[in-house]
Amino acid sequence: MKKLIIILFLLPLLSFSQEQLKGMVLENSAEKENPLPGANVYWLGSSVGTITNDDGTFSLPYKFSYNNLVISYVGFKTDTLTVTENKFIRHVLQSTDELDAVTVTARKQATSKSYLKTTNTMFVSSDELLKAACCNLSESFETNPSIDVNFADAVSGTKQIKMLGLNSPYILISTENIPAIRGASQAYGLSFIPGTWVESIQITKGAGSVVNGFESIAGQINAELVKPNTDDKLFINAYAGINGRLELNTHFNQKVSDKWSTGFYIHGNLRNQKFDRNDDSFLDVPLKEQINVMNRWQYTNGEKGIVSFINLRYLNDNTQSGQVDFNPDTDQGTTNFWGSEINTERFELTTKLGYVNPAVPYQSLGFQTAFSYHKQDSYFGLNLYDIEHNSFYSNLVYNSIISDSRHKIKTGVSFTYDHYNELVNTGMFERTENSVGGFFEYAYDNLDKLTLTAGIRVDQHNRLGFFVTPRLHLRYTPWEKSALRASVGRGKRSANIFAENQNMFSSSRQINILNSGGEIYGLDPEIAWNYGVSYLQGFNLFGRSADITFDFYRTDFQNQVVVDWENPFEINFYNLDGESYANSFQFEFNFNAFEGFDLRTAYKYYDVKTDYNSGQLEKPLIPKHRLFANASYETVLKENGAQWKFDATYNWLSSQRFPSTDLSPVEFQLDDYSPTIGTLNLQVTKVFSPTFEVYLGGENITNVRQDNPIISADNPFGSNFDSNFVYGPIFGSMFYTGLRFRIN
Repeated sequence: MKKLIIILFLLPLLSFSQEQLKGMVLENSAEKENPLPGANVYWLGSSVGTITNDDGTFSLPYKFSYNNLVISYVGFKTDTLTVTENKFIRHVLQSTDELDAVTVTARKQATSKSYLKTTNTMFVSSDELLKAACCNLSESFETNPSIDVNFADAVSGTKQIKMLGLNSPYILISTENIPAIRGASQAYGLSFIPGTWVESIQITKGAGSVVNGFESIAGQINAELVKPNTDDKLFINAYAGINGRLELNTHFNQKVSDKWSTGFYIHGNLRNQKFDRNDDSFLDVPLKEQINVMNRWQYTNGEKGIVSFINLRYLNDNTQSGQVDFNPDTDQGTTNFWGSEINTERFELTTKLGYVNPAVPYQSLGFQTAFSYHKQDSYFGLNLYDIEHNSFYSNLVYNSIISDSRHKIKTGVSFTYDHYNELVNTGMFERTENSVGGFFEYAYDNLDKLTLTAGIRVDQHNRLGFFVTPRLHLRYTPWEKSALRASVGRGKRSANIFAENQNMFSSSRQINILNSGGEIYGLDPEIAWNYGVSYLQGFNLFGRSADITFDFYRTDFQNQVVVDWENPFEINFYNLDGESYANSFQFEFNFNAFEGFDLRTAYKYYDVKTDYNSGQLEKPLIPKHRLFANASYETVLKENGAQWKFDATYNWLSSQRFPSTDLSPVEFQLDDYSPTIGTLNLQVTKVFSPTFEVYLGGENITNVRQDNPIISADNPFGSNFDSNFVYGPIFGSMFYTGLRFRIN
């Protein structure tokens, strides 16, 4: 075993050189250049090729006999470059919309999938994020069929996401591949990342890469942030909704020198109007104030192959919810009126340093660090919950090849430290977690039909012990425009039962932890295997481009911390004794029906069950069936940059199982299942020029509302009060408007 580990970490030193051509592919978007991930780059007349990385870079074998390099991407003019020497290539692809001499046949897709990438990954561009009232990351998935979005409860107004039928704690959510939404930020952290700060999102289903850690089980969501040297010099986004929400986002970017650029990003939102449309005495949406500031520095030295980022960020978020007549100054800690306040302060410092050897471009080294301090003081009626979380993360990654670019490797070491201090009513919970780990990932590409990525990591954790995390991804192309993928991987994590389930405090339930022998709150760590297959096929339909995707994923838990809501007076946490699994099947059809019009449709089926103490049951509030449709249309772009954009998104959810209320008094008992529900969102954008646009939209324009989402709302301090039976919208129709202004 010792010899094997030594071999794994010495392999990079044994790599020997075949010449590599290195470069970057970019696009012109709103008169600025942005990296173009997923572009095809190959030598004409050969089977030697690759696709660009998330930052637009590529590297592929070079021989003197290779003369013509082809660069292509759907919606862009295919370019063939004459290459006479091995020099770094920086090439900007031109959108077919910008060509005067050709007939426009396609546009860059706002959401795309790669036929060449080993993992089942969806790329979501900033154009897609503008299709809805995307004010923070939790609202960035309304137009995406792979992610489910719903409210966590009827009080806090917090939106939660699911993937493959599993809640967000089972998803590794990162910003620029640094884990971001975890620990104390798990419940509300998605709302702490403003949508305008996000440049693109990559959504990967199934087992992720071992490079990013061991916690991922259902998949990974990675948000790439805007860069100071490519973002607008000045960007302003103002937003107002009829639910009283006001937002302002401002970006200032400045080139300080040849190599240094900096950006200041300021986000503020306010809601100080009270709404109670269903007359249950509770606010339909919470009152809120947030200030969010980030200062970002970017250093780029192309000659020496160095790129570096330094981010400083501060957040202050204050939320008030509960009964309309609740006054925090006089009613906190009393039974006059039920109310809640959540006050969060967060500070982050992150750094990224990347080095690419100019003489040997396939060798690179990356080092990431992240420190965060998160403090939340909160109460929910008479329930108290405070948490303080100090976190440090570091990751060192080395990239190289073995022999040639068909055999790529990544290896490195990582370290994490987390210290938690929690107050739960009168109980104190304090713990420290730390881990050190090493990883090795091998990627094989035969430059034709087959790619493979196999990874393994070993970690020593002070509470989880020593363990091994293996992951494997395969892609095979049986014929043109196709990709058959398979993946398998293992994940392990600590369940932060209070931080991840804060909605339970908005009820009168008694909190019980039924085990005492484990290392985390007396519970054992969660361990699961994820298996998946997917098939992507592109084709022409009526002379237009189309594609279909089938995928199936299964998650099997070896151990899970069961969150048991089946007694209406209690919430119980205990280790799994039996079986727990999640099956997810999705069919997706995308079609560019005519010029400027894109249609995306999907059907999704979930089978998610767990062995509870009362027997095997479906996980509550997860619809078995979901239908999704998104239609978008853009008029032809005029010479002055003017354009109209129209977007519509429809979601239909089948009935969802309610937790049992059989023990409640008859007047508080619910049906076993919720009604079905369908919602429609619309948005119209008028682009006046590349610098100015306005938008008008509506969420849930058919005014679908859940009746009486709060049980025993008239007696919130009684034993039957519960706000956790939410299956649909509470506020009803919500219309909004906004503007965007930019100077490049």
